[in-house]
Amino acid sequence: MSDIILLGTRKGCVILDRSGSTWRPRRIAHAGVPVCYAARDPRDGTLWASLDHGHWGPKLSRSRDDGASWDDAPSIKYPQGARYIVKYLPTPDFDPAAPTARPEYRDATVFKIWNIAFGDATQPGRLYAGTIPGGLFVSDDGGETWQLNHPLWNHASRGGDLFDGDATSENHWQGTPASIDYGVFEPGIHSIVVDPRDPDHIHVAVSTAGVLETTDGGATWAGRNQGMLMDYSPEPEGEWGHDPHFVAGCPGQPDHLWQQNHCGVFYSDDGARSWRKVSMPEAGVQFGFPVAVDAQDGRTAWVVPARGDAERMAIDGGLSVARTTDGGQSWQALRSGLPQHDAYDIVLRHALDVAGDTLCFGSTTGNVYLSEDRGESWRCVGTNFPPVYSVRFG
Repeated sequence: MSDIILLGTRKGCVILDRSGSTWRPRRIAHAGVPVCYAARDPRDGTLWASLDHGHWGPKLSRSRDDGASWDDAPSIKYPQGARYIVKYLPTPDFDPAAPTARPEYRDATVFKIWNIAFGDATQPGRLYAGTIPGGLFVSDDGGETWQLNHPLWNHASRGGDLFDGDATSENHWQGTPASIDYGVFEPGIHSIVVDPRDPDHIHVAVSTAGVLETTDGGATWAGRNQGMLMDYSPEPEGEWGHDPHFVAGCPGQPDHLWQQNHCGVFYSDDGARSWRKVSMPEAGVQFGFPVAVDAQDGRTAWVVPARGDAERMAIDGGLSVARTTDGGQSWQALRSGLPQHDAYDIVLRHALDVAGDTLCFGSTTGNVYLSEDRGESWRCVGTNFPPVYSVRFG
């Protein structure tokens, strides 16, 4: 089991250290600055934090001494000529079937670094970063320099190569509400899953577009949304327009992937070539954000159900974690040790993690819960933290 847990919070990065059976928080790092994601590179132990600094903009910070000190990594910037088609928040009278107006273009800038992922041992300097407005950046020198993945940015599903001119295809990448705080309504990449068998095989998830896959290290990309549903769309089985909240894979069985989105929980056991809905609304498993997958058994996963999109809080005032061990054919609600009255916690897409038999999640009300028996029982390891954006074992 890991000896540290990294929390990305609304007001900084909190590191919890394990001492016997207790977990103690260190003094907060990046105090007062939102940290939307924090994780440890398993190859060299470097800690990474994505900062949403209100004045300086998005930055990456890193620590090579286990969090004792931090320094800013070089900034991630879009190359000159990178453009995208502007999206706007739909209004109540918005008609998605109506003919679209002439596309409006904007020069790309980084609004948010939403996710960080790492290559395998054969790629010691490889890092990935997913951004709003929907760029995948790659570094091969430990974050010293970053390059935009052009084939994904120029994909036909988002209008084609806008470096060379106007759109040559329809843009199916819609905005995400997560971008509204930045004064825009643009898509974002929040999930990056690298296949441990083959580092050139990667899945990314886009809010709002869906899941895409590359098998050649990012040279080409294909949509992987068959079987996913959009209950809110006039074309619920459309190829594009899906809003996965988070996609996670099983390291020991990489063809097993999971996601939650607005329309339910979806599971794939064929490498995302197809998905099937495995929600169980009668058990409260339908809407939510995070999902964690067992490291060895791809059929075992955990989600934290929420009441719904309009009322983002625990169901009926009681907090629970749902677990399946059979690929979503059945779900068990795990409540022992969690508050069952007057609980208003919601758990965001990166705020649940698993390491062996130990799970941890944090909520937007600043509560952090831990289970050391695969979710059978829980205990609170901290209250009054800032709202928690991400939880990752170190």
